[in-house]
Amino acid sequence: MSENIKPLDGEWALILGASSGFGESVALELASLGLNIFGVHLDRKSTFPNVDRIVKEIHDLGRSAIFFNANAADPEKRSEILSAMQSKSEELGSPIVIRVLLHSLAFGTLKPFIAPSQAEAISKPQMDMTLDVMANSLVYWTQDLVAKQFMGRGSRIFSMTSAGGARVWRTYGAVSAAKSALESHTRQLALELAPLGITANAIMAGVTDTPALRKIPGSTEMIDLAKRKNPSGRLTLPKDVAEAIGLLSQPKGQWITGNVICVDGGEFIVD
Repeated sequence: MSENIKPLDGEWALILGASSGFGESVALELASLGLNIFGVHLDRKSTFPNVDRIVKEIHDLGRSAIFFNANAADPEKRSEILSAMQSKSEELGSPIVIRVLLHSLAFGTLKPFIAPSQAEAISKPQMDMTLDVMANSLVYWTQDLVAKQFMGRGSRIFSMTSAGGARVWRTYGAVSAAKSALESHTRQLALELAPLGITANAIMAGVTDTPALRKIPGSTEMIDLAKRKNPSGRLTLPKDVAEAIGLLSQPKGQWITGNVICVDGGEFIVD
């Protein structure tokens, strides 16, 4: 194969959580590998300049970027986005193939299970919302993408998990439960989608200084601890994760599925 030919050239990625952190970096990395980008994000007016910058950088790489400012966990919004994707396919005159689906939604309740007052403890709606957004929505997006034939042989699914799926942190209980469920959902999807040639893997990033991390109470302590224990001597960067996903998205990664893959410089293996 010529060095000038990119095996992913002209296909599409769908990034859920595309406007910052891992989603932003993966969108730019995949665009550099030849993929066009659909991005779903939820931003206020004040953060839209960053979204505009990401879209421009993707365009500068010679790729299409179609972003939707919507709640990715809302069934009606999901339906609207899928309809817009279908319209784009009709406009192009050829079926759109989603080669990579990245689930990187970081929106949940950071409250303890047990607290001095009921108001300070997590409630059922908050627990349900956290698991729905950060775990269950992966299943619903995948169901619709497969049913509408946007995904097929060679497609990749990546979900963003963390050490919180197996370890605990103050106020992180609901998110930890969501990460555990997300890993389980990913394994189940890997099993059920294998006959279709679609792979599914969870990516466990090391502690990464992202806007989502900074919302966790005690995040500064978490960052300091990770810096001390990581045998590679630094925090994980969004770019580290993006490059790993870019590598796994290549055609030669077809036999890698059903895993939780650490991208952390060896952080997780150190007590």
